[in-house]
Amino acid sequence: MHVPVVSVVGRSNVGKTTFLVKLIGELKGRGYRVGTIKHYRHEFTVDQPGKDSWRHAEAGSDVAVIAGPHKIALVQRLDEELPLDRILSLMLPTDLVLTEGYKGAETPKIEVFRAAQSKELVAKREELVALVTDQPFPGLDVPQFDLDDAAGVASLLEDRFLNRSAISEEEGE
Repeated sequence: MHVPVVSVVGRSNVGKTTFLVKLIGELKGRGYRVGTIKHYRHEFTVDQPGKDSWRHAEAGSDVAVIAGPHKIALVQRLDEELPLDRILSLMLPTDLVLTEGYKGAETPKIEVFRAAQSKELVAKREELVALVTDQPFPGLDVPQFDLDDAAGVASLLEDRFLNRSAISEEEGE
């Protein structure tokens, strides 16, 4: 099964993590298994309280991955300690993976935009599936949502990515 991946992108300090935490909670509330990957370009420490990856896990992400140029870390919820061989082979199945960052990846993008932070989008228009913004973009032919509308974005993700996955699985049986 191919798990859909959608990247949440935007300039620094526009509220990507805040929005992503709301979106994770909304999707979890709808019964989906959500994985997250936070992209860091610099050194990082794993699972520090208050940091973005910790916030992803606190919001309910079943799997949170932090990836950078020199290391990768996976934080996964467990019911009990696992033996090493099981840990090495483990990647919890998810219905959807949301990344924070990865502007250059060839993935569908949701851009978080605040007029006070920038005047132009960072995502390529052909990759943009939604815009979460505090100002309308009248000429942009993608769904646009208010900064607090995690429910609307979750419904869009269901329609575009999650239902299609479920239908494909049923057709393949």
